[in-house]
Amino acid sequence: MTRTPDADAGAGAADEGREGPAGAGAGAGAGAGAASVTGAAGATDVADRSHGSDRSHGSHGSHGSDRSDGSGATGSSPLILTMLLLTLVLLQGPIRGLLSAPVMQSWMTVFVAVLVQALPFLVLGVLLSAAIAVFVPPSFFARALPARPALAVPVAGLAGAVLPGCECASVPVAGALVRRGVTPAAALAFLLSAPAINPIVLTATAVAFPREPGMVVARFAASLLVACAMGWLWQRLGRTDWLRTPRRSPHEGQGRGAAFWGSVRHDVMHAGGFLVVGAMAAATLKAVVPASWLRTAAENPLVAILALAVLAVLLSICSEADAFVAASLTEFSLTAKLAFLVVGPMIDLKLFAMQAGTFGRGFALRFAPATFVVAIAGALLTGAVLL
Repeated sequence: MTRTPDADAGAGAADEGREGPAGAGAGAGAGAGAASVTGAAGATDVADRSHGSDRSHGSHGSHGSDRSDGSGATGSSPLILTMLLLTLVLLQGPIRGLLSAPVMQSWMTVFVAVLVQALPFLVLGVLLSAAIAVFVPPSFFARALPARPALAVPVAGLAGAVLPGCECASVPVAGALVRRGVTPAAALAFLLSAPAINPIVLTATAVAFPREPGMVVARFAASLLVACAMGWLWQRLGRTDWLRTPRRSPHEGQGRGAAFWGSVRHDVMHAGGFLVVGAMAAATLKAVVPASWLRTAAENPLVAILALAVLAVLLSICSEADAFVAASLTEFSLTAKLAFLVVGPMIDLKLFAMQAGTFGRGFALRFAPATFVVAIAGALLTGAVLL
């Protein structure tokens, strides 16, 4: 059969579409190499030319338009960078004066201190959680758990104590457990306990509270109690139509090396960003918010506990680093700080989004508020006994 030029063009476009991932990988490699020489401008140029090339197979006219857009972006990026650097040079005097102000010095001290203390634990936790997610098969958990759901819940909760992982990793692991037939109550108990009572988190808590060893015990006991209570509560009241069967993890089907580094990159970008936000918020509370306001909130025990619980939800700090933020809030009681440490790894903004994406929005809208209430109650009870 004779092929027309249009058919040849269509076949070429189809081949180009099939080779998209490889081309994208090459583009990314080229962008990384160019970045070492020309910075962000080179990366922008590579991305724009790649995007323009992909669309060029549709029509020659759009190819010319895309090339023009890419060159315009390439020309404007160095100009923007140059103007930014020039502005910083011209305003270095006022900037130095601003940074030398007592308020800013206090802010920077708390910010840097929180980051320096928390970052090693965050990196170690991300590496270990990625290794567990990739190299430990989910079928291991299914074989290790008891068949009876009432017994599987505490066993799954205790499994979090020996399997390091942050909350970013616990959600996909729990989803994999449900897909492989583990009772949802046990999977949810593991989801809540693993980020809160694993060895990395407890070690970080001991370092953050060197003079309060009871905080480590209280955090372990309260978090395990809440995880088991939520598992049993789901076993008693949960309905199958509330829980959507989770989809496959984006790293499933890849090689172990690629899946491991993909998981590390994902968790570092997300957890690291939230750590910076949390450190900024803690520094702002210490340096900007009047001390009288904090003392007023801290003087009322119930208000203090509720305030730090809500703050834990809003800050969404990774569990490997949240103890250092809690320790910096010196105006608040140990019980209020315990509520911060118990609530944060179990329900925050990023966890709500991940739970909704994995198990469905209907599940998250029911599970998150219940977890918040039970976590505060567990922190109150444990704090009254142990702190």
